[in-house]
Amino acid sequence: MDSILVKGNGPLNGQIPIAGAKNACLALMPATLLSEEPLTLTNAPRLSDIKTMTELLQSLGAEVSSLQDGLVQALSSHTIDNHVADYEIVRKMRASNLVLGPMLARLGQAVVSLPGGCAIGARPMDLHIHGLEALGAEIELKDGYLHAKAPRGLKGAVIQLGFASVGATENIMMAATLAKGTTQIKNAAREPEIVDLADCLKKMGAHIEGAGSEVITIEGVDRLHGATHPVVTDRIELGTYMLAPAICGGEVELLGGRLDLVGAFVEKLNEAGVDVIETKAGLKVKRRGDRVKAVNVTTEPFPGFPTDLQAQMMALMCTAEGTSVLEEKIFENRFMHAPELIRMGAKIDVQGGHATVTGVDRLKGAPVMATDLRASVSLILAGLAAEGETIVNRVYHLDRGYEQVVRKFSGVGAQIERIKGS
Repeated sequence: MDSILVKGNGPLNGQIPIAGAKNACLALMPATLLSEEPLTLTNAPRLSDIKTMTELLQSLGAEVSSLQDGLVQALSSHTIDNHVADYEIVRKMRASNLVLGPMLARLGQAVVSLPGGCAIGARPMDLHIHGLEALGAEIELKDGYLHAKAPRGLKGAVIQLGFASVGATENIMMAATLAKGTTQIKNAAREPEIVDLADCLKKMGAHIEGAGSEVITIEGVDRLHGATHPVVTDRIELGTYMLAPAICGGEVELLGGRLDLVGAFVEKLNEAGVDVIETKAGLKVKRRGDRVKAVNVTTEPFPGFPTDLQAQMMALMCTAEGTSVLEEKIFENRFMHAPELIRMGAKIDVQGGHATVTGVDRLKGAPVMATDLRASVSLILAGLAAEGETIVNRVYHLDRGYEQVVRKFSGVGAQIERIKGS
């Protein structure tokens, strides 16, 4: 099993290109199931999760080709000859459940295994199920699979989400594009990935208003057509690499970065003593002093502070001046990186959904283990700011969400290498 070796070696300087958003692409790819015509996605990220979604769509009968070194995904669902999303594929990645809504809308039936992914909380399917049932679907859980059918087709409805779930909003929105009548999703997720999906669906002929607000309105159409759509910039990769000069010093420009994608995150960086400046090519980040100041963080749905940047922010707070409190309000098990940071000399006290971090002068390199996708990169960030060598094990998590991470960090002066396992 591969590992990442990191040596703390001071400030980082240069440019890092930011990829297309994993979470956006994983919702855009199943949209192909809504139409017989081709869908082409540009600026696609080159990640193992994209390969898993490709495998899933191909198992359903879709044609998926990776072009231009993986930057373009060409999809066609002219023929869908299977409506069962098998456990052996779905277990690898939670986003696999996003085939449920499109298949129900186009085929009137779907059998989808309950999903897998990172072990960061229960993340139940209740909101997806209730929303699709409101549209007229009949759904039964049997032997770990959701058996869904819509014998009379889907019909528009008013759906109130109990929580602004991104996945449920995406699943319902896709299903509603082919439903008869008008659908309103209230308390809808507002993430940029939702807006990106809506933009793509509109290019395919869908009638959608309000994406990016708390109420999304979809007027169903009889059919959707093909389209070409660029995947939005990955705001989580962007935020992660913005933290590199914040924790190590130096000045790094993030190519393709946009302030509107990371507003709440940038506010916290500014509060901590980190400058973020817009450039023609993206965003430039530089720490003002020798150490950042401790700041409190509470994760919230967009436009609040992203839960997917909480682990990385904790790594920064480990060497901040003062004491910070990080409150996790999205996923209940998302402090599993804390014990690994403690192995590196961090002072962290976790009590339920709160982590109190008292900054230290310097972390020390140690062997650590990645527990999930975002935790893995937080340990790399910590290693860049630590004395000596840090070995991050179980980095297969990393491949799910960060492309060419060693090359990107090395490009700004980091001493980092991937060590192949036996």
